[in-house]
Amino acid sequence: MIAKIEDIAPALVDRAKQASRFLVAITGPPGAGKSTLAEQLLESLANLGEQAAVIPMDGYHLDNAILEDRGLLPRKGAPQTFDAGGFVSLIERLADPAQYGDVVIPVFDRSRDIAIAGAEVVSADTRILLCEGNYLLLGQAPWAALQAHWDYSIFINPGLDVIEQRLIDRWLDHGLEADQAKIRALGNDIPNARHVLDHSRPADLQIQD
Repeated sequence: MIAKIEDIAPALVDRAKQASRFLVAITGPPGAGKSTLAEQLLESLANLGEQAAVIPMDGYHLDNAILEDRGLLPRKGAPQTFDAGGFVSLIERLADPAQYGDVVIPVFDRSRDIAIAGAEVVSADTRILLCEGNYLLLGQAPWAALQAHWDYSIFINPGLDVIEQRLIDRWLDHGLEADQAKIRALGNDIPNARHVLDHSRPADLQIQD
């Protein structure tokens, strides 16, 4: 039983045992703290002598031009605005380092609001992969196909009130005025958060923080 955040990394090492690859899903609504937890675990695992890497789902955002053409730009971040099939294929490859070896992955550049293809390489020797994103436990196709590849899953849910304020603050940090920040959070981010909460499968570990 994991009681504290600092206990998660040792527990992952124990669960991974002698596995050549161990995939961890870190998921939850937008604003829940997934990226923060992933980076904390990455540092903790390194301190334990483990080779680990963070695999963000955000590299599979559809380009803004495609979203605009499909009338989805205002809904950017919703499940239908990602190349979900491409992400599923990536996870399938990452789950089998013996067959696929090193794997090249895309990374999302927030400063330019664009996904960069071929931005990073995940070495076949990297044992623990911390896969981070909103929809990793969705029970809906094509996301549901991911479930077969997770060796362990973590769901973060600090509650909608906390998430709403964090999302508003995020847009304020991006330079929006207070009213526009609230409109962006409530008009798109919160519906996405509710979708994650309503349609995700149970995780091995639930964190309410």
